[in-house]
Order: sequence, then structure tokens, then C-alpha cells
Amino acid sequence: VQLVESGGGLVQAGGSLRLSCAASGLTFSRHTMGWFRQAPGKEREFVVGINYGGAKTSYADSVKGRFTVSRDNNKNTVYLQMNSLKPEDAAVYYCAARPGLSFATMAEAYDYWGQGTQVTVSS
Repeated sequence: VQLVESGGGLVQAGGSLRLSCAASGLTFSRHTMGWFRQAPGKEREFVVGINYGGAKTSYADSVKGRFTVSRDNNKNTVYLQMNSLKPEDAAVYYCAARPGLSFATMAEAYDYWGQGTQVTVSS
């Protein structure tokens, strides 16, 4: 299984970025996908989850109304549109995959992880 994130970079506060995570080696449509982030000196935290079909999502309170998750099961890819970025959003962003239908906000519940992509937000 391989998850490859892309789309990170440097952006000014208030700007936008779109992250992508391309999956291979798994039946993508049978996996719940999640985005997590980890800032220096902090624990990895849940950002958003999306169920296998894309109809159900769950967001952390800190990103509600600013971030939007979506997935394309034909392309085995999950996306994270991040708008109105704040300096506190700066972190390494990871996508993760969990077999089955149920959401999970704990990192330990996810079986597969990407290598991460850096998001830097300047004030």
C-alpha cells in the first residue's frame, strides 16, 4: 500500500492550498480516508475524515468552514481544499487509510499512512 501526498507549500495567511493524496495497492473505495497534521513539538491531530463513498465527512472544529475534503474513487485520490489559512494551520499534513465504513479520529485506528506534505503559512 502506498499513499502519496502532494500540494503542500508556502502560503500567506488568508490564502489557499489544495492537497492531494494518491493511493495504490488497496481497494480505495472500501477505505475510509483521513487527513491528520502534526506541527513541531505537538502531537499528530485529526483534521478530517471521509467515508468510503464520500457522502459522510467529519471535521475537527478548528477547520470547520475553512477546509473541505473530497475523494474521487475512480482516481484513487482524496483531496483537502484549505481556504482562509492561518499560521496555526502550519504543519506536516498526512493522509491515512482505514479499512471499512466507520470514521475514526484517533491516528492509531488508521492502518496506512503517507509520508506527509509540509504546509507553511506566513503571517
